[in-house]
Amino acid sequence: MTALSRFPRFFVTSPSPCPYLPGRQERKIFTELSGQHAGELNDALSRIGFRRSQSVAYRPSCAGCTACVSVRVVAEGFQPNATQRKLLKRYGDLEVTACKPWATGEQYDLLKRYLDSRHPGGGMAAMDESDYADMVEQSPVSSYVVEYREPSVNGQRGRLVGACITDQQGDGLSMIYSFFVPNDDVRPGMGNFIIMDHILRARAAGLPYVYLGYWVKGSARMAYKTRYRPIEVLGPSGWALLGDEDEVAAMPSAVVAAFA
Repeated sequence: MTALSRFPRFFVTSPSPCPYLPGRQERKIFTELSGQHAGELNDALSRIGFRRSQSVAYRPSCAGCTACVSVRVVAEGFQPNATQRKLLKRYGDLEVTACKPWATGEQYDLLKRYLDSRHPGGGMAAMDESDYADMVEQSPVSSYVVEYREPSVNGQRGRLVGACITDQQGDGLSMIYSFFVPNDDVRPGMGNFIIMDHILRARAAGLPYVYLGYWVKGSARMAYKTRYRPIEVLGPSGWALLGDEDEVAAMPSAVVAAFA
């Protein structure tokens, strides 16, 4: 690796309102991913809690708060529960394709429906088709879009019901952003299915982990991430399993203190 990639320059954003915990401020530390060693740098940073957004790797760096915790599912140990097994069986008819990172109008239309329904006031709500293309295509690392479609009929491709922008790292798959049909009575639970599909894909490829980003205990929006076990959390002493019976007891002390 070059000196620049071994010693990247880091920057810190200005404080802004936290989208997960009311009354708190968020701040991020970030660095650019570029050059021939971008993938190697991204892999190394992901193991210490960074996430990728286009050509930037970032992680929370909030004053006085460590509530955001990186989580990753241990793919080999995952055993779906009864509800998850039913979901896997229900969606066994879907046609799943790992596509090259090239944005399509169909993907963007699905993303807009998803954002308008699930996150109408979020930071991505104003994203236009060009912005979406940048998100998908401006990737300095190994990345693809996993598409989930209903079965083809008479040679015609089925409806696109889900998609996930996914990075393939040295030790696993990182789910950068997933979106799917919102409020669809025909395909409920698509988000859960997409996560399980990634876990099974990682296992089949011999990759140990699926990175799910950040979990914030106490945030209803983040609660779904602990449904996939075994799952590890990143604390001051490194990665450790999150306990099934008592999530708080299994958390690093610094994280527990954030909720005291």
